[in-house]
Amino acid sequence: MSLPKLRLGFLASGNGTSARAIVNAIKAGELPAEARLLVSNNRKAAALEFARAAGVPALCIPTQADPGGADQSLAAEMGEHGVELIVLSGYLRQLGPATLARYGGRILNIHPGPLPQFGGHGMYGRRVHEAVIAAGVSESGIAIHLVDEEYDRGPVVARRSVSVEPGDTPESLEARVTSLEPQFYVETLKELVDGRLILPGLRRPSHISDNLP
Repeated sequence: MSLPKLRLGFLASGNGTSARAIVNAIKAGELPAEARLLVSNNRKAAALEFARAAGVPALCIPTQADPGGADQSLAAEMGEHGVELIVLSGYLRQLGPATLARYGGRILNIHPGPLPQFGGHGMYGRRVHEAVIAAGVSESGIAIHLVDEEYDRGPVVARRSVSVEPGDTPESLEARVTSLEPQFYVETLKELVDGRLILPGLRRPSHISDNLP
């Protein structure tokens, strides 16, 4: 008996590099999942164009003018598309209470540094690598964590270490970490599908029904 496919929704503000890798892994038969919806807060996001070209439903839900309304719309659209698990791929907006309530324990984000040491508000992209270099530590890493109402505070569910090499700059460390992130996301989702990794809010693999969340 085959495992039920994991029904994924994506949030991306820009290129959506990890979302692309996950969708491509699905299309290649490497990940038993379905890409149900990609949402961006940015109408010009390249991730929207990629999703539409790949046959994935894609929507722009702007957040600045009406954050509360956008939050309600996001939660509703994810539910209507049958999304079980939301995957953040460079989504630079804080999630609101409606989405967090509906998908508590079922929202993942990837962070380009060790948590909690190098996380929090404003700690994203190259800023994380600058902080790691400035701290003089010998090891950085990648953290996949559950999302809650605070930036980078949710429990870490998967980690991968990345050495800080002598002579590393924020740019060189960023390039090395960034190159590893998409495949690490794919591998972590595979562990969710086959039951090696358990999330508190996600029933895997034998209790999934075809009902919408």
